Amino acid sequence: MLASFYQNFLEKYLNKAQLITLKMLVWLLQNQKQVKIERLAATLPLPIQQNSRRRHIQRFLTLNALSVVLLWFPIIEAIINQHFKVGSQLTIAMDRTQWKENNVLMVSVIYQKRAWPIYWCLLEKDGCSNLEEQQKVLRPVIRLLKKYKLVIIGDREFHSIELGSWLHKQNISFVLRQKKDTTFRQKWQKFQPLSNIEIYPGIRQFYTNVKVTQKRGFGQFNLGVYWKRKYRGKQEKSAWYLLTNLPDLNTALKIYAQRFGIEAMFKDCKTGGYNLESSQASPDRLVRLIFLIALAMTSAWLQGQKIKLQRQQSYICRSQERGKTEKRHSNFWIGLYGFNWIVAWQGCQAWVEELVGFSRNKQAYYQRGLRAMKLIQQAL
Repeated sequence: MLASFYQNFLEKYLNKAQLITLKMLVWLLQNQKQVKIERLAATLPLPIQQNSRRRHIQRFLTLNALSVVLLWFPIIEAIINQHFKVGSQLTIAMDRTQWKENNVLMVSVIYQKRAWPIYWCLLEKDGCSNLEEQQKVLRPVIRLLKKYKLVIIGDREFHSIELGSWLHKQNISFVLRQKKDTTFRQKWQKFQPLSNIEIYPGIRQFYTNVKVTQKRGFGQFNLGVYWKRKYRGKQEKSAWYLLTNLPDLNTALKIYAQRFGIEAMFKDCKTGGYNLESSQASPDRLVRLIFLIALAMTSAWLQGQKIKLQRQQSYICRSQERGKTEKRHSNFWIGLYGFNWIVAWQGCQAWVEELVGFSRNKQAYYQRGLRAMKLIQQAL
């Protein structure tokens, strides 16, 4: 289940044996939804002993060729070029996730309420990232996507005025959520913490050309304050304080709201998808395992998109329910479920043919289903 156009990039740096191993591992990720090396080794279809299969995977994950910049950058750039016009605006989200001793800082592009990973690194510490580490993951992404207008978004961990100032000097837009103890000052007024602003559900305020933080050497930016009204019995716990160099509140809110796409991506990587948190791999291997997940995840998304274009998604998942605005399944899950449906069919084909033979009056439906399977196989 590796998108065919990936091979054009992968063949440049991997020999045929390495490329086959890569394909098998991505296939196993989709089938097992598990990145634990022991689990992958248990199901790797090589006719050798289990210990040998485990060592084979471990050696593969130490290859220098499995580089994010070398292999993943041209692939994700090609995907972005397919879905965005050159010169258009891209929303780039920065976030961090931690489990056990693993602390991953990741930069992603947001598309259709989902995030595609672009670049990531492991932090050699627990807790939040600092400005130097944030610049380290952003610089390669900024160079890679220089043909687009970037807007960098980040939650309260990335609230620093230093980061905003650094981005502004490079003519890059940003929306960074601030902590309420951040101080700001309007013209001719004294510094005060954001918590001094009177807030209530439904508030929408936009302050232009304010001075944020009492440190010297930083210019003036805009500040948006927003607290979503109670909707369908749900109320946001706190207001958003958004530091930005965008010109108006509506634009800043619309862009920052896309940040939650990266939460969905992390869920797909972890318990909700590939169980990344169960991995006990070394840091070097873990970075490469995330590369495999990035390949598998975007492949599933692209193939889910093809299945929807073929209008065969009703064979994969339930349709959207009345009264619900959110889709039941994303392109990612349509692609992943489609893959597993085909795998199950291939493994149980003899039983299925015997079973459907008992219902002669339903043969026309089965034939349409078999046609749908062929179309879905073409998308995989």
